[in-house]
Amino acid sequence: MASACIKITKYFLFLFNLLFFILGAMILGFGVWVLADRSSFISVLQTSSSSLKVGAYVFITVGAVTMLMGFLGCIGAIREVRCLLGLYITFLLLIFIAQVTAGVLFYLNMGKLKQEMGGIVSQLIQNYQDGQEDSLQEAWDYVQAQVKCCGWASFYNWTDNAELMNRTNITFPCSCKRREEDSDTLERRGFCEAPRNATQSGNSPEDWPVYREGCMERVEAWLQENLGIVLGVCVGVAVIELLGMLLSICLCRHVHSEDYSKVPKY
Repeated sequence: MASACIKITKYFLFLFNLLFFILGAMILGFGVWVLADRSSFISVLQTSSSSLKVGAYVFITVGAVTMLMGFLGCIGAIREVRCLLGLYITFLLLIFIAQVTAGVLFYLNMGKLKQEMGGIVSQLIQNYQDGQEDSLQEAWDYVQAQVKCCGWASFYNWTDNAELMNRTNITFPCSCKRREEDSDTLERRGFCEAPRNATQSGNSPEDWPVYREGCMERVEAWLQENLGIVLGVCVGVAVIELLGMLLSICLCRHVHSEDYSKVPKY
């Protein structure tokens, strides 16, 4: 009976560590995506924000270590090697503490991240230049066209751009132009001129054929939606970590002798 319980515990531990390995790969992939993304506002933020870059590297590190621990846990469980199980439990506990600490710090700095994002976008809009090849400008044009918004708080943010407001004709950001629901939503870059009306004089924002809603609310909603996915993955990893530690402790208590010949040699 005891032998059967050990076998069940061993194979359950192997299964949990396999899931642990997969979830670790997902965390690592998220960190790589944050650093490599060039087609959304994440590109704007990660290029200018050191805190997001640090967070991405933390995700990559935790994901890589999590995958390594899952691999060691699988070997320790199948081969019943107490030293590997003990090492696995120790590192698993350290990773769990690090994840909880990082989650608390991220939650406490959410307000700072939003404020930093607003400052970055405002500076980007103010310094936007028509015809300039710039990855940040292209990323923001993509956001405005795909999300169907204009500016940060509202389209009036574009009045801070001196080049745009010095135009004598009705000129507006191309990526902000209103489109029908079934029309082409490919982003456009730079500034566009609207057909001039005889009664119009100067470049008045009220005459721009653009979206009136700012991107702040849309971006925050996007963050909240994706933050829920990330937190869900992290909670899943934490639950598997706790179960892995409990099963490892149970297995260690029943493995009374070391047999290092069971450790695979490469």
